[in-house]
Amino acid sequence: MKVSLNHIRYYQQKYQWSGDPAPNGLSDLLAKIGAQLGAVEEVIPVGERYDGVLVVRVISCEDHPNADRLHVCKIDDGGKAEGVERDENGHVQVVCGAPNVREGLTVAWLPPGSTVPSTYNDEDPFVLDSRPLRGVVSNGMLTSPKELGIGDSHEGILEIDDESIEPGTSFADAFNYRGDVVIDMENKMFTHRPDCFGMLGVARELAGIQAQQFKSPDWYSLGEHIEDTDGPLKVEVKNDIPELVPRFVVIPMNNITVKPSPVWLQTWLSRLGVRPINNIVDLTNYFMLLTGQPLHAYDYDKVVAQDAGADHATIVVRKPKPGEKILLLNGKEIEPRLEAIMIATNDKLIGVGGVMGGGDTEVDDNTKNIILECANFDMYSVRRTSMAHGLFTDAVTRFNKGQSPLQNIAVLSRTINDVKEIVGGQVAGRLVDDNHLPAEVVERGSVEAPVVTTRAFINSRLGLDLSSEEMAQLLRNVEFAVTIESDTLSVQAPFWRTDIAIPEDVVEEVGRLYGFDHLPQELPKRDLTPTPRDELLELKAEVRDLLADAGANEILSYSFVHGNLFDKVGQDKNLAFQISNALSPDLQYYRMSLTPSLLEKVHMNIKAGFDEFVLFEVNKTHHKVGLKAGELPTEYESLALVVAASDKKAQTLAGAAFYRARTYLDYLAKSFGLELDYLPLGEAQTDPVAAPFDYHRSAGVYLRGTDTLVGLIGEYRQSVLKALKLPVYCAGFEVSPEVLLDARTFAQNYKPLPRFPKVEQDICLRVRGDLPYQELARFVEGHLDTNRPDQTHHTLEPIDIYQPEDQTNYKQITFRLSIASYERTLTDDEVNRLLDAVAAAAHDQFGAERI
Repeated sequence: MKVSLNHIRYYQQKYQWSGDPAPNGLSDLLAKIGAQLGAVEEVIPVGERYDGVLVVRVISCEDHPNADRLHVCKIDDGGKAEGVERDENGHVQVVCGAPNVREGLTVAWLPPGSTVPSTYNDEDPFVLDSRPLRGVVSNGMLTSPKELGIGDSHEGILEIDDESIEPGTSFADAFNYRGDVVIDMENKMFTHRPDCFGMLGVARELAGIQAQQFKSPDWYSLGEHIEDTDGPLKVEVKNDIPELVPRFVVIPMNNITVKPSPVWLQTWLSRLGVRPINNIVDLTNYFMLLTGQPLHAYDYDKVVAQDAGADHATIVVRKPKPGEKILLLNGKEIEPRLEAIMIATNDKLIGVGGVMGGGDTEVDDNTKNIILECANFDMYSVRRTSMAHGLFTDAVTRFNKGQSPLQNIAVLSRTINDVKEIVGGQVAGRLVDDNHLPAEVVERGSVEAPVVTTRAFINSRLGLDLSSEEMAQLLRNVEFAVTIESDTLSVQAPFWRTDIAIPEDVVEEVGRLYGFDHLPQELPKRDLTPTPRDELLELKAEVRDLLADAGANEILSYSFVHGNLFDKVGQDKNLAFQISNALSPDLQYYRMSLTPSLLEKVHMNIKAGFDEFVLFEVNKTHHKVGLKAGELPTEYESLALVVAASDKKAQTLAGAAFYRARTYLDYLAKSFGLELDYLPLGEAQTDPVAAPFDYHRSAGVYLRGTDTLVGLIGEYRQSVLKALKLPVYCAGFEVSPEVLLDARTFAQNYKPLPRFPKVEQDICLRVRGDLPYQELARFVEGHLDTNRPDQTHHTLEPIDIYQPEDQTNYKQITFRLSIASYERTLTDDEVNRLLDAVAAAAHDQFGAERI
């Protein structure tokens, strides 16, 4: 948003506001503006570019003797320009090719040696001189709006309509450019201050932060009234969505002559970044920039023509019907979203409420009758419609901040007054005020009820010691109504403020107006007790380090996913939390587990040339499983890992991907002093975490000897491999770090290894083909724990599982036992007797044969 300091000064003088907006210098002012209204992006000294421009009068205009389209003009500059050749009457000769140049015009002249304003900031500015054009000397040039930088028109010179301006007057002085500075501020993020999107609001803020009394113009008040009439033009309004459009005010006007705006209006608009169009549109834009309230003008006759056989204008405020389309002012045709606020006639759409008007009812050079609209639209609906269609207008910027509906009549009344004065139009029908505001809002004249707070409450939060009267004066400076009773303040926000609802809002207001930079710089008292250790956070950091050291690569993916990913991995999206205002179609749902996000990255990495890799992520997940009505969602901690290799690389790798993934999980468990059991799933699981896994080739992960489920490990279903283009060599696990933490807390303390030599012996058992490895391993481990000699330490590791391709009724499993004593060196005979006992027990239990 651009702010002109001269614009503010102009209104201060016109309405006798106190103070100057920059009494302490521009740098101080900018610091305060940046702190209160948003970051200052650029400071533009616009006045400098017009230093050499003069207002002159064309005394004579004759055809050029050597060119059909050129004219030789004599101009009166009041003798102000120096160093130029003049005739006996003191007039200056200028050659001009503009089709509208003629005797008697008041225009802008660039003398020799001056810079064309539109090129002022260019790397190579265009500096004029005296030079012959087709044999006739031209001293400088008469300028168009485009060359002056106040419009896009280059077809003719700018015609200055104020004949009271004396020839030779500086253009900068005539149109209040002298010393003007435009401040470009990025304040689009301040949704709670819609008033600061108008020049009145900015001026009020500047006065307030400098402890100056501010008084709004008399017309900007709740007491403003619009005089209507039973004229020839009738407008009917039907509001089908009052919950989205609480107020919709329109009035018809006739005797309209559309033409370029007065130059003063064009100069104000252009320096604030708005392109002048015509007098009607420019006035609606001007009052939008002044008050923050957007307005719109329709061509009355075009509105009537949209309804076949209609004798008056009908405006319907509604949502669009499926398939309806509208041609917008920017020439783009859209099919509006079905929840958009639309302005229509009985038969056709003519505008997108709060966003942009329609091209079929725009005001143009042939317009004779208009309808002025000043409405209030739901900020959230406007924002969604703007995002959905990529329409970002000045109206959207203001409406999606929540403009006050109480200012509509005041703004419309002032606009009507200027249309009468500048355009010559007249009110030609009844005012229609479709008002659905609550009665209490209308009665008190404020969007929010008065806020009652105390002096102590405000001072305690700001660290100040202001009196009640000092606080009240700060608020009254920006037109709050404040009553004081002892140390209690009753604060009523003015009608344009929509953000003062609780005592904390008053605290913020007082603090801002007093100056946050003036608050005492004292550190608050704090407890120096060390913050308790977050054991889960430490565990996750250790997990990351361990896996990274083992060669795995950590990734961090979005917590939100597309619903299609759920379909690809077999998860039920009804169990996921859906985002109501997703930033993108790819980010619609909270993910229910981490594994799908990892699997989604496998194909792209293989395609990028990585033949073998391990990915893991530690993050949070959410789902509705087990969630009862009224309960808040649970945030689950998860650790997921995926091992993958391209089909070509997999041919060179030993073993299945499952065991590679298990190696990483066993490594983690061993690092935390834990041992795990891997038990078959038995049947398909309904848990969303288990959805991607092939339950025939997966296992549940449990703490050794307990029923505590840690997570799942395994390979993935064929449908998942196909949907995500995964290689055959692909497996992984997803476990709970919280379970690992709880188990780690109760893990056995460190015990030193025996200092005596260990003895290693292998034992190979031949068992039936359908006996799970885990069942045999747990049995052997349990027998060793029970029967091994006292004061010994042992480990049992699988060495080989062999099953001939043509045999399914048996397999051979080989274990390696490492055992050592803390008291002496064990003999081979002792270990052999222990393994003989293991083999005998396995034979009794499973019919196993030792080989």
